Amino acid sequence: MERRVIRIAMNGVTGRMGYRQHLVRSILAVREQGGLPLGEGAVLWPEPVLVGRRAHALHEIAARHGLPEDAVSTDLDAVLADESVEVYFDAQVTSARPGALRKAIAAGKHVYTEKPTATGTAEALELARLAARAGIRHGVVQDKLFLPGLRKLKRLVDSGFFGRILSVRGEFGYWVFEGDWQQAQRPSWNYRAEDGGGIVVDMFPHWEYVLHELFGRVTSVQAHIATHIPQRWDEQGKPYTATADDAAYGIFGLEGGAVAQINSSWAVRVHRDELVEFQVDGTHGSAVAGLRDCRAQHRTATPKPVWNPDLPVTEDYRAQWQQVPDNDTFGNGFRAQWELFLRHVVQDTPYHWDLAAGARGVQLAELGLAAAAGGRRIDVPEVTL
Repeated sequence: MERRVIRIAMNGVTGRMGYRQHLVRSILAVREQGGLPLGEGAVLWPEPVLVGRRAHALHEIAARHGLPEDAVSTDLDAVLADESVEVYFDAQVTSARPGALRKAIAAGKHVYTEKPTATGTAEALELARLAARAGIRHGVVQDKLFLPGLRKLKRLVDSGFFGRILSVRGEFGYWVFEGDWQQAQRPSWNYRAEDGGGIVVDMFPHWEYVLHELFGRVTSVQAHIATHIPQRWDEQGKPYTATADDAAYGIFGLEGGAVAQINSSWAVRVHRDELVEFQVDGTHGSAVAGLRDCRAQHRTATPKPVWNPDLPVTEDYRAQWQQVPDNDTFGNGFRAQWELFLRHVVQDTPYHWDLAAGARGVQLAELGLAAAAGGRRIDVPEVTL
């Protein structure tokens, strides 16, 4: 069996997402299965090069997973100068990402990156243009498209199940502890605007690609944002002022006339089946999709509720929805997208979740913040390079 080696510089694997989803559950998982099959007896063998500032943490990760000592570096410039390294991946904090991506593009590396790709639309578009001029392959993580629940929802959309789609309602979030009496589940920089934090910057890029891919381009945005928890405690137990928004309530106009309402909050306690749920209502049917499950109700099976607050509820409304079957095998979404991108690099297979798509997400976050600051609706122009 022919083995095609591809070396990947992975920057930011000491962070939770970079380590768990991208290194362990994606790249190392591909190695554990013997490589990525390319057809005709060939496999692609990814070799990660761990890059970051904390040498001790990088070496500890490398030793834990049996990676060689020379697969660790704190010198990004030296790694990018290495001709054997073909791909650069970035999972750093947002504020550090654009500079590193710019260096990787200048070095002629293919780039794959977490989002948001930049802190502003102009910079995100600049990165997309630089990549296009350099002729490299480039991709942006859009993991929620690969969730089982949303893949089932897309199957319903593609089948015409909904008829004309009227609205999309999304609920995302959970209670992130303040860090004083219980340790916070998210890093403290997420709550400091000066460090690139904020739920709009974090989540609106996700909502952009979900809405764009399933229902249509976002054409307008209105938003109300809040910092509900004004003081939190950092990883050293020191109090700090939360300067970034921890909740956002957005309304998005969609191409074709549908409207989407999505609440995002790190200051909400969960009373739903999953941490994120989307309800889609159409003329012919409705569906509710989460991370894994999707339930649907066709118009022929829709009950006829009557408002009467004087009588107890007798309808079991949840029981009147039908589970959408798996009808497929769903693996880890991050790994699925990694495999698509790596095939794109070595086999030139189609791939459209690129830096231009990433710029759309940055644009929606930027316009969402502007809409909230001005208390108005803002039209969202199409992204052009």
